Amino acid sequence: MQNNVHPSARIITDELPAYRRAVAGFAGHERVKHSAGEYVNDAGFHTNTVESYFALLKRGVYGTFHHVSKRHLHRYCDEFSFRWNGRKLTDRERCDAAIRGIEGKRLKYHGQTG
Repeated sequence: MQNNVHPSARIITDELPAYRRAVAGFAGHERVKHSAGEYVNDAGFHTNTVESYFALLKRGVYGTFHHVSKRHLHRYCDEFSFRWNGRKLTDRERCDAAIRGIEGKRLKYHGQTG
């Protein structure tokens, strides 16, 4: 996590003990105790959004792609982030956003596989 998350981040997790070590060095750590039936802690933090995002990602991997390589994992995550962030858009708005996102870019096969 230290390589990909800024130290000023507040990390929100469930109560899995392994997270305590993983979040050391970050600005804060909030826990939600799912085992106690808690889905929003007293401070108002929850993990529902990230769990929903990962459910969408996993359905895509299992149902569409069947396998993703570690080398290209960031690209799959980018695609599903685009889907997640545009989930409330109309099809037209999502299409327009995708077209705006490719302007000025050129994707070459060799650059992805070489």
